[in-house]
Amino acid sequence: MTMNNMFKKLFTPIKAEEKLKNQTKAYLIQKTQNYTKIKHRNYSFSAAVCACFLFILFGGHQLYFTPTAKISIDINPSLEMSINRFDQVIFINDFNEDGQKLSNELDIKYKNYTTAIQQILNNHTIAALLSHNEVMIITVTGSNGSQSAKILSGVEKWTTEQCNTYCYFISPEEAASAQEIGLSCGKYKAFLELQLLDPHITSETVQGMTMREIRDLIDSLSANQDYPSSDQYDNQGNGHHRYRYGGGHKQKETQ
Repeated sequence: MTMNNMFKKLFTPIKAEEKLKNQTKAYLIQKTQNYTKIKHRNYSFSAAVCACFLFILFGGHQLYFTPTAKISIDINPSLEMSINRFDQVIFINDFNEDGQKLSNELDIKYKNYTTAIQQILNNHTIAALLSHNEVMIITVTGSNGSQSAKILSGVEKWTTEQCNTYCYFISPEEAASAQEIGLSCGKYKAFLELQLLDPHITSETVQGMTMREIRDLIDSLSANQDYPSSDQYDNQGNGHHRYRYGGGHKQKETQ
């Protein structure tokens, strides 16, 4: 065997091994790049899903917790329920210590406003106050006119047999004004009536009064003035007496 033949025989396996290594390397690079592309596509899809989920989560949260109407309950406890577009109670704001006590007794948060109103009307504290000739004012306001009208209509229906109960609607602008001076919507409505009779009456005076005291003061001040008093009823039949007073409906009071 010549020297050249001997070197050729020795180096042939080495070259073959290098060729195999190069082929294997190329194959792995190809597979790895393909895997990376697949991972990238999967990542892009996952990112899109996550973005959609976050949009639904935070967008839905904002949608759910945006008030579109408010129901104010005033008797001596004063509280206000914020209602969302799905008719659910999302916030409860109490305006005095009695309102906070009443709020603690109720289980109405995240419930339908119809359930909330029924709980309030059936509450033993409210029932006892009404039986002792106290006055309750329920005021509805909201940016959604059809929703507010539906709520007011329902409240009037549910309180048909309730004595000493007034139902009102006030505009969102009036509600904002009430908030600015720290009054509930019901007391703010009564405050406006009182100011027509006595401009010297302040919001602080009204804030510390019960609705019966406010109503009696209105009647007392209007007795000697050309102003509608709560003794002027409009009998609408079916044993249920109402009258228009300051843009609201009043049910017959017990004497």
